[in-house]
Amino acid sequence: MARNPTPLKDRVAIVTGAASGIGRATAIALAEAGAAVWVADLNGEGAAQVAKSIRAGGGEAAGHLVDVAEEDSVAEMVAAAVNEYGGLDILHNNAAAVDVETIGMDLEITELDVAIWDRTLAVNLRGPMLGCKHAIPQMLERGGGSIIQTSSAAGMRGDLTRSAYASSKAGLDSLTRYVATQYGKQGIRCNSIAPGVILTPALEANVPQEALDTYLRSTLTPRLGRPEDIAASVVFLASDEAAFITGQVLCVDGGILAHHPAVAAFRPEDS
Repeated sequence: MARNPTPLKDRVAIVTGAASGIGRATAIALAEAGAAVWVADLNGEGAAQVAKSIRAGGGEAAGHLVDVAEEDSVAEMVAAAVNEYGGLDILHNNAAAVDVETIGMDLEITELDVAIWDRTLAVNLRGPMLGCKHAIPQMLERGGGSIIQTSSAAGMRGDLTRSAYASSKAGLDSLTRYVATQYGKQGIRCNSIAPGVILTPALEANVPQEALDTYLRSTLTPRLGRPEDIAASVVFLASDEAAFITGQVLCVDGGILAHHPAVAAFRPEDS
């Protein structure tokens, strides 16, 4: 049986943090799958450019400025998308505080400025909660919907830095299970995707090549991840093919969490 090339035809999606990286790739992939996409980002000009490129390719999209840490901004984003496209079926809560300043100051616990902690959780955890809060009533009017959160492998293991980031992502996975539990019988599915090391502009700005080489040694695939790897998973979880999947954390991480931590040290250099 041939696979449907537009499994999301006639559906409406919002993607936050969509001006670059994973969000940009996901907005493009959702549009290619047939959805009308509300491209939202704190970088409003960048969001508009992504939407323009989608329209140039024959898709349907509009750009929108949003600050996901502010409830009024999130509520306005959802209302604007619904007003433009007539409803809402898909929400990809992808925006995160990954700017160089925030990530660079996200240190070990005793060195962590509480302002960095608060800012990180405001964007990475309160933001998705607000997205769910305002999107779910609109989805219920359509008989259900799919919410996909961008979590992280960092939220599933300990590390030497990024304490706030990892804690926010662990909390996001819990939020995912709560949304799935509270609204599943009403047709709302909610899942997280936990990326491994994905070569986004933000990651390449924050992580030196030596560290990337170390991550590659611990990744089971021959390469590190690309934004398109995550986008493909979002499209799947948004589609009817994933109709019986909810409350889950899908690791799209090249196997970095699948093995004993000593494997990379014991593996021959040329393998």
